[in-house]
Amino acid sequence: MGVNIKPLSDRVLVEPMAAETQTASGIYIPDTAKEKPQKGKVVAVGKGKKDHEMTVKVGDTVLYGKYSGTELKLEGEDFLMMREDDILAIV
Repeated sequence: MGVNIKPLSDRVLVEPMAAETQTASGIYIPDTAKEKPQKGKVVAVGKGKKDHEMTVKVGDTVLYGKYSGTELKLEGEDFLMMREDDILAIV
């Protein structure tokens, strides 16, 4: 994917993974009941701050908080822009 955007400072651009459409037991989940995904793939990373080096890199799969980041629509796709501190873990 070639998204032409460069986050500033300690910000990270994340592409959320698709929400689950079926439960483990096989029940299909309607669109109105789907939960917002909390897992995504890092698409772009800023340079970090003077006293803070970035931990995540492009291509990492990360977990983030339910209400983390700012939703963006770039080139017809949905993304989240968030600070690295909003990322909980690298999977």
